[in-house]
Amino acid sequence: MEKTSVVARNKKAHHDYFILDKYEVGIVLTGTEIKSIRENKVSIQDAYCQVKDGELFIYNMHIAKYRQGNIFNHEETRTRKLLAHKREIRKLEGSVSRAGHTIIPLTLYIKNGLAKLEIAVCKGKKLYDKREDIKKEAMKREIQRISKTRW
Repeated sequence: MEKTSVVARNKKAHHDYFILDKYEVGIVLTGTEIKSIRENKVSIQDAYCQVKDGELFIYNMHIAKYRQGNIFNHEETRTRKLLAHKREIRKLEGSVSRAGHTIIPLTLYIKNGLAKLEIAVCKGKKLYDKREDIKKEAMKREIQRISKTRW
């Protein structure tokens, strides 16, 4: 039985992007980074991923310094390597080469004691797409509110 606990979510991702493909990847971390992640001291809001020299990296992922760390504590927003299969990386590289596509992290979680990251190939939404989504959400909430008051 696998045990997962979500540490961080990128809530703006579904608002700002169309999600095309999702992948689960591992992260190369140091000792104090995993301790901070287990204390939920992490943010993936401004993070993005890139393929460089056949390897996958995440940029701007903020992991707070471990408060009980010493002089060997980690740098908070360093570039971290992501672990994925070679064919997945090639597939990601091919899809990002298309115009308007990018790789962003959606969720950071701990699965069976290991930190995992759910990343997605996304296409940016235009302003009118965002307005349409806001209208749909407002209608959905209104329908739920009316159905609750009737019963």
